Amino acid sequence: MMNQISQENIQVGEIANGLPLSIPVYRIKGNGNGPKVYIQANMHGAEVQGNAVIYQLLETLKQQTLASDITLVPYANPIGCNQKSGEFTLGRFDPITGTNWNRMYHNHTALVNEFVAQHSESSLDEIKSAFRALLLEQTQTMLDAPAYSIDTGKRIALNLQRLAHEADIVLDLHTGPISAKHLYCPEYAKTSASYFDIPHVLLIPNAFGGALDEASFCPWWSLSEAFKQQGRDIPVLVEAFTVELGSQEKIDLAEAKHDANSILSYLTYKNALIDSAFKPLSMVRYACMLDDCIAYYAPMGGMVEYVAPLGGHIEAGDTIAHILRMERYLSEHPLQALTFDQNAITILHFASASVNQGTELYKFFTNYFEL
Repeated sequence: MMNQISQENIQVGEIANGLPLSIPVYRIKGNGNGPKVYIQANMHGAEVQGNAVIYQLLETLKQQTLASDITLVPYANPIGCNQKSGEFTLGRFDPITGTNWNRMYHNHTALVNEFVAQHSESSLDEIKSAFRALLLEQTQTMLDAPAYSIDTGKRIALNLQRLAHEADIVLDLHTGPISAKHLYCPEYAKTSASYFDIPHVLLIPNAFGGALDEASFCPWWSLSEAFKQQGRDIPVLVEAFTVELGSQEKIDLAEAKHDANSILSYLTYKNALIDSAFKPLSMVRYACMLDDCIAYYAPMGGMVEYVAPLGGHIEAGDTIAHILRMERYLSEHPLQALTFDQNAITILHFASASVNQGTELYKFFTNYFEL
């Protein structure tokens, strides 16, 4: 028997002609015994591969036996995915304010101390239910504020955050510019990283920086810490990850199937699927702490040939790029080799060959280790 998939279109704003701005929300019901799951994609306009992964997930999940209710949201930012300039999609920043679309979620950790004082004797189930209700109530209260007090990006973010706060597992699907697959994983959830088929894991502190994964797990981590200070051991009851699926501006349905299977492996580990055969691939997974993920900025302007292979290991002093500066052809050597002074793994590079001095050319894992 096939699982039924329901669709709801949620209004997240209005555009200049007064018409509604909406996003599709797909839901599949499980038997209620597993953790609730929320998965979204395409918060940044050019990062479209997550939509293909959601398609492959829906195609597979409708044939699985589910313990969990699963909510999936493609096209999470309908403004961003329509932000075009010529043949390119922009959509990383709100064109009006310049703010990163993925930095507008609200930090609810200020609710923790008062909540703990009121629930010091409550059961774990009562704590989970009451704190989730509080997060949803506070998010809805912000959405119910006078319309003039909420800008476009915040309204979209709060609507998405309201959906995410209903879940125990939150996956935000992104891509880099030109990128190897990698996973942003909170330090407390490091064990879970081995259940994704992703070879590069960036371990992030349990702190809020504005993204959806942090908005989802930080209140629950802070709740756990606050109870610990009271002498009570409460686990972190929500896991949230940013899943970087590769490069922007393209979809690959075959690769999306692999990515969907990777997510299903993790969901099997978390008991969201019943009698599931999905399991993680055997691979070496390398991890890096956030402070050891180094941005490499162009030391000069020019036209770049990217040499360091994505996901590849480089040695200190290796050439990572060539910069061509043709206006200096007669006055100096026009082709400059760039090197990096540390052993590293190449995670991503800038999408264009044309760069100004100071452009972020690469991100590298340094001081990396095997999980």
